[in-house]
Amino acid sequence: MRDYDEATAFLGQWGCFQQMCFFILCASTVPNGFSAFSVVFLADTPSHRCLIPEVNLTQEWLTAIIPIQVVNGEEGLSQCSRYRLDVVRNLSAQGYVPGRDVNLTELGQEACVDGWTYSTDIYQSTIVTEFDLVCSEQWKQPFTSSLYFLGVLCGSFVSGQLSDRFGRKPVLFATMAVQTVFTFLQVFSPSWTVFSILFFIVGLGQISNYVAAFVLGTEILTGHIRVLYASLGVCLFFAFGYMILPLFAYLIRDWKFLQLALSLPGLIYIPLWWFIPESPRWLLSQGRVDEAEAILREAAKTNNVQAPQVIFQEFDVDIKEAWFKPEERHSVLDLLRTSNVRTTTAILCLVWLTLSTGYFGLSLNTSRLHGDPYLNCFISATIEVPAYVFSWLALRSLPRRPSAAASMLLGGGALFFIQLVPQSLPHLSVALEMLGKFGTASGTALMFAYTGELYPTVIRNTAVGTCAMVSRVGSALAPYFIQLSLYYTYLPYILMGTMAVLSAFATLFLPESFGRPLPETIEQMYERESAANNEDAECDASDVMLVIMMLVM
Repeated sequence: MRDYDEATAFLGQWGCFQQMCFFILCASTVPNGFSAFSVVFLADTPSHRCLIPEVNLTQEWLTAIIPIQVVNGEEGLSQCSRYRLDVVRNLSAQGYVPGRDVNLTELGQEACVDGWTYSTDIYQSTIVTEFDLVCSEQWKQPFTSSLYFLGVLCGSFVSGQLSDRFGRKPVLFATMAVQTVFTFLQVFSPSWTVFSILFFIVGLGQISNYVAAFVLGTEILTGHIRVLYASLGVCLFFAFGYMILPLFAYLIRDWKFLQLALSLPGLIYIPLWWFIPESPRWLLSQGRVDEAEAILREAAKTNNVQAPQVIFQEFDVDIKEAWFKPEERHSVLDLLRTSNVRTTTAILCLVWLTLSTGYFGLSLNTSRLHGDPYLNCFISATIEVPAYVFSWLALRSLPRRPSAAASMLLGGGALFFIQLVPQSLPHLSVALEMLGKFGTASGTALMFAYTGELYPTVIRNTAVGTCAMVSRVGSALAPYFIQLSLYYTYLPYILMGTMAVLSAFATLFLPESFGRPLPETIEQMYERESAANNEDAECDASDVMLVIMMLVM
């Protein structure tokens, strides 16, 4: 049987049909940039202190009622306690002056029983101020982000199974609808619990449509256009949505109106159902050759080219049954069938876990960095553009293994160096963190394309979805990685840097896919890995040298 790319070569690589699919599928990832990082502003914690109710206190006592605490070597007002109001009220009524007549350290303290007052210098409101997620309830703030990523985790697994069984297109549009509708419903959340449940569902829809769009594009497009789409197209449009987020958040300081603004763009995608086809590769893998040919004939009309009378001329009934076996169902267990495939899957899961932890940990940390949180978030988003351009150039002309390893070594090394920067140079620390973000972002883009090339059509979406699912364990842990800075400032950077370096070396043990056709069946994957093992033994040393050269350059 002829290779799929060869059989569809009559369409060309960049006709009107491919251009339409390319830009529509890329545009479908823009709302994912909104959704993935909206929690940076929705759940940020502004400065706060105990609310003092309207009582008859002198100005001196109104100023002194909040205790002074030392945090990280700096003095500041306590955010979770105050001096006992009944005692302070009596002392004020008797005319005592704090600090002169009364030793404040001897006064008893109490929690913020009347609530809190929040600074509005940066935000008009967040879910933290809406639901008082501070002090004893502070654990809910990082847990909110983790619940979102747990939804992403579940969506990574479920969407891969569904789209491999029911098709890429239905799952893509169904999960886009889920993301849009439940983002809108969050505006009306009466409690943190309801908000978090809806946020979990939003995460489920977010990754599901991203993975479906990614796989659909890689299966429709061919040649260097497929590489452009996988490494640059979807990633740049995702980054574009990420870059718009701080602009929206800067202009809309209220979390409910911000959520409303972020949900409305999803309505634009409804008409696109009639422009995006199902994946012909997936249809062929299901034995639905006539439907695949019908799509390709329509594409030929769009491109103004003549389609052959029979596109897949060698697909007689017997060959259909032998090759595609539509009655045979594939599952995640196919990723563990043989030792070679198990090793590949295990390494990919480690790498995806590492990249996701680093990528989301650094992205969610922007509001804690020195300087303006909106500007820091914008810089963090903008740094992804050169990262994705680098990954695209690497995928066009460089082997996959050394490219991915070099990206992770660069990111991990930059994070290690942060602990060496003096506290008097906070901008240098920010620059190194952004360099780490560059390494993790480029590595993530490379691994999306690399993973898709290693697995066959019948389980490709399941493989990408499973790796994405494992990586979301890292993203769910990322908010707590950030919290480790409360115990030791540089601990998050040390952990993420160590994981990046270990994953970089593990990548060198993966099969090389550069310049090789996509496998269509599991048997082809087995055959390719067996052949690759013989070649890869001779390539390890050259891969290491190439990694070193890329880092030096």
